[in-house]
Amino acid sequence: MNGYFRLICDENSTGLEILPPTEEGSPVSLQEVKEYLSERNIPYDAAALLNILGKREPFTVKINIEHHMEEREGYRLSISPDNMTATVRFYAPSIHGETMTKEEFITDLGFKNIKYGIKEEEIDAFFQNRRYCEDLVVAEGKAPRHGTDAYIEYYFNTDLRVHPTLKDDGSVDFFHLNTINHCQKGDVLAKLFPEDAGEPGVSVLGEKVKPRDVKRRSLKYGRNITLSEDRLSMISEVNGHVTLVEDKVFVSDVFSVENVDNATGNIEYDGSVQISGNVCANFSVVAKGNIEVQGVVEGAYLECDGDIIIARGMNGMNKGQLKARGNVVVKFLENATVIAGGNVTAESILHSTVQAGNEVTVSGKHGFITGGRVSALNQVNVKTLGSPMGAYTIVEVGADPMMKLRIQELQKKIVEASKILKSIQPVLAATQQKLSRGVKLTPEQTQYLKSMIQLDQMKTGEVEKDTKEIEEIQTSLSNSVNAQVIVTGTVFQGTRICIGDLSMVVQSEMKYCRFIVMDGDVKMTAI
Repeated sequence: MNGYFRLICDENSTGLEILPPTEEGSPVSLQEVKEYLSERNIPYDAAALLNILGKREPFTVKINIEHHMEEREGYRLSISPDNMTATVRFYAPSIHGETMTKEEFITDLGFKNIKYGIKEEEIDAFFQNRRYCEDLVVAEGKAPRHGTDAYIEYYFNTDLRVHPTLKDDGSVDFFHLNTINHCQKGDVLAKLFPEDAGEPGVSVLGEKVKPRDVKRRSLKYGRNITLSEDRLSMISEVNGHVTLVEDKVFVSDVFSVENVDNATGNIEYDGSVQISGNVCANFSVVAKGNIEVQGVVEGAYLECDGDIIIARGMNGMNKGQLKARGNVVVKFLENATVIAGGNVTAESILHSTVQAGNEVTVSGKHGFITGGRVSALNQVNVKTLGSPMGAYTIVEVGADPMMKLRIQELQKKIVEASKILKSIQPVLAATQQKLSRGVKLTPEQTQYLKSMIQLDQMKTGEVEKDTKEIEEIQTSLSNSVNAQVIVTGTVFQGTRICIGDLSMVVQSEMKYCRFIVMDGDVKMTAI
């Protein structure tokens, strides 16, 4: 146990009896003695108190020549900053002073607003075997139980990657593309698992202690969806398909019309659109899902987030456009503009501008690309390319040449940043050597060092970021080396073939050939 002290109150003086610690206990603290005397307005000789220091045997010391009333047993109360723990440190009464009872002490705690979590066993233990100048936890609050955030489980594929289905004979299946998440009426689409708010705790002062805040979530949905009675399950009301867009669930049944013309006007729909007839010139169809047309499309505008499928083809009249985030599958294209995020598949492309994020395949009985410009990131596969009549035809595959200009720009930035880093590093190294020798920096030098460290970190981060971007672009450019144009029939003179930033003009009619990058040039090889 710790050492402790008690007052000796004589008729003409006041003294202190110092009792040493036992075993591993701590000796009496001079600071604690001073605080005890000051709190009770007892004058003392500071020089005399110095005798306390380091003593581990009993002794007495006179601290003044005044008579002081006997002191009762007392204590000092400390409450933790979070109000969850109350600790007391008991002090012995003067030699003829009174002791405190347990009931007195607990009543006194109540006067000091200690209302919760009083540890009676520890208090009983003290009053049965008093130990002074030691910290005793007499009350502990109840910690809050922290809860958990809400979350949602979706019971459908939230990351579709679409690719058209090919039949065994090489033709495209217009009706089984596996492009959407089908759902049936009554299907559970998602479930909400609500947040657990947790439980509040109680401080030793009897105050509620809030648990940490938790994130709440709710089921967000569009048409054709209902919630269960407990509002925790999302259920489809119709047969259709389900998609997730920015945490909101949509179920769309297909919107069907015969023709898009004066009778319908322009169509804008959140789901898929199926047109059993034709789309007339100057009309538009915009859909969040797929667009399927069983007839022909004239000089119209079609745009969707899924696939565009046109069974009979499109005559764009030099104004028609198709834009799809997915694939475009069409019988023929004439005088049209097509932009697809995935593949473009057709039987013929005539005087059109076509861009595909992956491949362009033109096959079938005729399978020709004549006139215009056809571009794809990876491959163009065509039966007949160009025209014997000399229609100017351009086919492009591979990465955008602008990427190389971007590499040059990034390399220049890296060189500039590296120069700055090279000038900073000697300064940092010299300063490190000074610090290792124990040299203290002035406030101005310290501030300058901080600014140099920040600049070093910033420029290092820039170099890492730019280097990573160069690597990504170089990977893309290396992919363009593998890009190719395959002609399974005839390619005619005058056709321009571009791969990456390289190009060639076909000088004579060729058959059954492949155009690739070889030895730094676009060259023709056999299939």
